[in-house]
Amino acid sequence: MAERDLKKRTKTFAHRCVKLAISLPNTKLGSHVKGQLIRSATSVAANYRATCLAQTPKAFIAKISIPIEEADESYFWIEFAIDEKMLPKEKCQPLLKEAGEITAILIASRKTSQKNLKQNEDERKSGNDKKKNK
Repeated sequence: MAERDLKKRTKTFAHRCVKLAISLPNTKLGSHVKGQLIRSATSVAANYRATCLAQTPKAFIAKISIPIEEADESYFWIEFAIDEKMLPKEKCQPLLKEAGEITAILIASRKTSQKNLKQNEDERKSGNDKKKNK
């Protein structure tokens, strides 16, 4: 998925989670879950944008772990709201699916980046070994 598309997708996810959170009951638990869901969902979008500005492949790999964790945490809070009967599962199912998909996309991106970094390091090392043998 293109960087621009994923930026838009994570931002849309954040907006949808905020709207869902606002519909939670005005109880002590509802307020807690509301705050946690808003924080984690908006963090996915904000931290993915920060990841895209990473200056090195190693920084990208480190930074992308944050939105991965936040997307998974968003999934947790939506699921928790369902478990506590604060929201019907049918209303939340599309957002659970989206949280899972975003998490999977980000994990795949991290794995690809790690693979590419290792390959580049191996190629550099191999090139240096060839120079030493000449």
